[in-house]
Amino acid sequence: MTMETPLHRVEGLGPAHSGVKHFWRQRMTAAAMVPLAIWFAWSVVLLAGASEVQVLTYLTRAAFGLPLNAILMGAFIVIALYHMVLGLQVVIDDYVHHSGGKIFLMLVMRAFALAVAAVSLFALFRIAGPV
Repeated sequence: MTMETPLHRVEGLGPAHSGVKHFWRQRMTAAAMVPLAIWFAWSVVLLAGASEVQVLTYLTRAAFGLPLNAILMGAFIVIALYHMVLGLQVVIDDYVHHSGGKIFLMLVMRAFALAVAAVSLFALFRIAGPV
């Protein structure tokens, strides 16, 4: 005999009232990161041994000058940061035991992720945008 209400059992919510939503979001972002990370690593390997001028020329014309590459890089940035937020949320939930500290760290972590995303996407737009 459990103390759960029938609605609680049907919704599948655990003690944190979030169910498996967080688990699946983390797994889906990880799955999305696999092809994006391979694409990113291949892009970096192509630049091995190039001078700074060659790298800048490649990034502005060949790499991010193409809309597909700019979109893939934007997706890589957003998905990686969201995956980071999901992972750090678990760490904070597990290891920070004071409610005030937990809330503060969650806010700082999310503000940091938003700031990094905004700056990164702005820089990507400036690089990929018209000259």
